[in-house]
Amino acid sequence: MGAGSAAPFVGFALHVMGSRPARVPIFPLAGAILFPRAQLPLHVFEERYRAMVEDALAGSGRIAMIQPLEEGENPGLYKVGCVGELVGVEELEDGRYNIMLMGSNRFRLIAEADVGTAYRQADVDLAAFNDEEPPPLSIAQRADVEREARRFGDALGLAVDWEAVSRLDDEMLVNAIAQVAPFDIGAKQALLEEASLAGRADLVVQLMQFQRLAPGGADMGQTLQ
Repeated sequence: MGAGSAAPFVGFALHVMGSRPARVPIFPLAGAILFPRAQLPLHVFEERYRAMVEDALAGSGRIAMIQPLEEGENPGLYKVGCVGELVGVEELEDGRYNIMLMGSNRFRLIAEADVGTAYRQADVDLAAFNDEEPPPLSIAQRADVEREARRFGDALGLAVDWEAVSRLDDEMLVNAIAQVAPFDIGAKQALLEEASLAGRADLVVQLMQFQRLAPGGADMGQTLQ
């Protein structure tokens, strides 16, 4: 997988009223979602994505994360993803990369671009979502998230520093659960597409409750990391 440092987008000359189109390299990775102001560490080993990291480092400094609809070499894509800025890059001796992406803003897919790069690129609308910093959760809703997170962590047998968790701000807490919890791809995509932080908090609580209480829900062979 891949990442780099930040710079402006490569220009894409489209002018559509009420939208902000851009062309971005896309990284289709099942289960990996990125939110604005959240970080996502990735290990990049495939040759085409190593090339994507190299090009991003030399150019825009940004990579767009999006989930695939199915498995395969060139799967269909969900319509909503998030642009990440390369804020940390470690190049390994064998050409692989460890990178860190910082989410900037979500986008809606316009169309995949016909380009000559080994990795895929797409034209996206960067104005599809209001990704300004959200208002805080209510005290009751914050308490619901923390309480269900403790129950969920206990059901999965996780060792969690709950004191540290309690110090996270509302957005960081909700998005961290959404990113690392072993929800299925459709659930993670629903969390990504949820317009507001309050709505995402409600949904993440519902998903934790469902998975915890479903038969075998706490024994799924996956862990929060």
